[in-house]
Parts: sequence; C-alpha cells; structure tokens
Amino acid sequence: MALQVLKKMMFFSPSQSEPRGMNFNGPKECAAKAEAATFDGAVRLNFSALFELTKPRLSMLSVFTAALGYLAHYPLNKDALTFWSLMLGTSLAAGGAAALNQWMERREDARMPRTAGRPLPSRTVEPGTALGFGLGISVAGLLVLWFGTNAWATGLTLATLVTYLAIYTPLKKYTAYATEVGAVAGALPPLIGWVAAAGEPTAFGWVLFGILFAWQLPHFMAIAWTYREDYRRGGFVMPSHAADGGKSSARKSLAYAILLTLLVLAPFFAPLEQPTP
Repeated sequence: MALQVLKKMMFFSPSQSEPRGMNFNGPKECAAKAEAATFDGAVRLNFSALFELTKPRLSMLSVFTAALGYLAHYPLNKDALTFWSLMLGTSLAAGGAAALNQWMERREDARMPRTAGRPLPSRTVEPGTALGFGLGISVAGLLVLWFGTNAWATGLTLATLVTYLAIYTPLKKYTAYATEVGAVAGALPPLIGWVAAAGEPTAFGWVLFGILFAWQLPHFMAIAWTYREDYRRGGFVMPSHAADGGKSSARKSLAYAILLTLLVLAPFFAPLEQPTP
C-alpha cells in the first residue's frame, strides 16, 4: 500500500490524470511538432531579415522627402490616390534599391566590421533570395508609380535606381567622386514628389533637389572619415583616403555647406505658381 502511494506521489500531479514527466505522444507526432516549431522560427527569421535588407530607416527618409516634395507644391494637389501611390511606390523602390545594393556589395560588406552583421554577409538570407526580393519590390514600386502617379514620377524613380545601382555602386571602387553620384540618387526623391503633384519638373522642384543634394555631402564626408579604415578594407575609394589628413574632405564639406545655404534661400526667388496636373 505504501509503495502504491509513493508511486502516485512520484509520477502524478494533483491536477493531471497523466504521469508527470511522461509523454504519451508517439514519435511521429513529436517530430511533427518539432519540425513545425523550427519552420515557424525560420519564417520569422527570414521575414525579419528581408525587412532588414530594405534598410527601413534610410528608405523612410527617401519616402519622407518625396512626401515633402509633393506637399510643397502650390496649390496643394489633394488627390489622395496620387499621394498614397507616391508613398507606396517610393517605399518599395527605395527598399528594393537597398536590397540590391547589399546583394551587389555582399563580399565587400563581409570584410568590414560595420557591415559584417548584415543579412547577406551573416548568411541569414541567401544571395538568390535577396536578388529576387530586391528586383521584385523595385518593379512593384515602379508599377505602383506608373498607374498611380504619372510618367515623370515613374521615370525619375527609374533614373534613381539606375544611378544608384548601375553607376554609384560599382564606381565606389574606382573614384572618390562616386560620393557625388550617390548624392544625386539620394536627392531625387523630393523632385519625384514634386512632379507627382505638378505633373512635370519646374524650377522649384529642381531647387528642392539641389537642397537635398548639398545637404547630403557634408554628412557623407563625415561618415567616410569616421569609417575610413572600414572602407579601405572593403576596397572602396573614398574622399577620406586622400593623403592630406582629411583636409580635402573638410574643404569639400565647407563648400557644400555654403552651397546648401544659398540653395535654402533660392525658394524665395523661384516662382511658386506651378501648373496643376
């Protein structure tokens, strides 16, 4: 009798009718549960890594400046479909550009401590997956802009993708002037927003482009100087690699800061009366 009580205390819990610590599930059911748990984890990981490929914070800056370009138009274009198509289209295109850039530079990123943890160098995402994902959302962004905005906005977005991926990205290995080329691509979103509202490029839209172009370069020079050794390991030619102790980078930063000041004043002289689409 005592032995029976002892067995109950060892193997049964007060709230359960099954022995504690014993599993009556068959091996196939256990294996299925383990496989399902692993798959769920992989799906969460892959979606998270794909989202990281889009560089969401940097991409949202492009979307934000495109929105400002649209809202700066006078009179305000109140077409909600056009505005939200602009937001969605530029989001997809910017994310696609970021993913394709990382696919192109995956080997260089693996050599730099600052970027070695990105999805491709860390092997969280396969290169083929990143390529297909980047191309897919880039094309989707262009289609959204084509059907939801106008040909000018779509064409300038395509020009941004080509400038960033086909010119700036490969040029970084050969010349420090690639920084200016990259700034051109980065400055196009406000002009894209402007033409979505105005229907065509105008003087004020180009001023917005110039302001963002000049604003980026002192920022880029500072980043290039801070991570100059990283860029050297990656095989990139940067302004900060000049053998003058950073003096040329400082001069460039000052020149672009002066240009930015002048361009900020330019909207007071550019005509605001623009055509409504």
